[in-house]
Amino acid sequence: MKEWLSQADAARLRGVTRQAISKLVQKGRLRTLTIGGHVLVHRADIVGQTKPVTGGGDSSLVTEVKQLLAEAPDQDRFAIFEWLRETQKLHPLEDEFGAPAEVILEAISRSSDVTKRGVRGVIAEAVFKVEVVDESRIWHDITPEGDHSYDFLLSDGNDEVSIQLKMQRRKDLRPMTANEGYRMLDPSYWVVETQRTRGGKSPSGEDTRPYRFSDFDLLAVSMQPSTENWSDFLFTVADWLLPRPENDTQLLKFQPVPKSRSDGWTDNLPEAIEWLRSGRKIKIAGKIKER
Repeated sequence: MKEWLSQADAARLRGVTRQAISKLVQKGRLRTLTIGGHVLVHRADIVGQTKPVTGGGDSSLVTEVKQLLAEAPDQDRFAIFEWLRETQKLHPLEDEFGAPAEVILEAISRSSDVTKRGVRGVIAEAVFKVEVVDESRIWHDITPEGDHSYDFLLSDGNDEVSIQLKMQRRKDLRPMTANEGYRMLDPSYWVVETQRTRGGKSPSGEDTRPYRFSDFDLLAVSMQPSTENWSDFLFTVADWLLPRPENDTQLLKFQPVPKSRSDGWTDNLPEAIEWLRSGRKIKIAGKIKER
């Protein structure tokens, strides 16, 4: 059975998300074997040694080249890659910045933690758009251009739902626990920072960095810092979040996030929208550690 892989193992082997492998399976681009309800994929299709059985696939020349490269030592494959990179660009950003992808990545690598945090946030937004929003058959992205208090505005043709997307917070290159945000919070929870990146003052002198409860409907949190999977998100209703003690119309800066779905958090966007529509009033559980 070594020639058959779980979709999760196939994703790790190819360096993509599990959803990407699932899409290839749905399109018939990979050979599959179902055992006990689990759909396995053929290892050879993942490493590129053979042409997929259906779905168009590669030419015989490409298949032959892939097989040769799969059998070649690493140094030879890298030499071929460098040769191809002389004429092949990886992304249009290379033209926009006037620099190769390797230099752009090195610049990000050398940047401050604040800059890297911003890049991670952009990656999380891109994954959410491609793997959650674009995969929905009901909800469509109608986010207008401009700076808004939400990152996504979705519509099903009747209702609209606004979503703010945040990264689970890290500290010292590891997931930050809730009690590191506030001592009163449960240390068994992670934490997400729910405020704007940049601050300012309103004409009345009020701090504009905190979000108000009315700014968006749902909070989506990328759990990648703890799960190491960009496809992992948790959702909750904005009204269920914790308020600032000094102003109960604004969100507390740090919100506790469970390590997996719970009564107040779900990993399923449609379920979160149903919670929102239900009008149920709660405050997220596990917020205060037991005394």
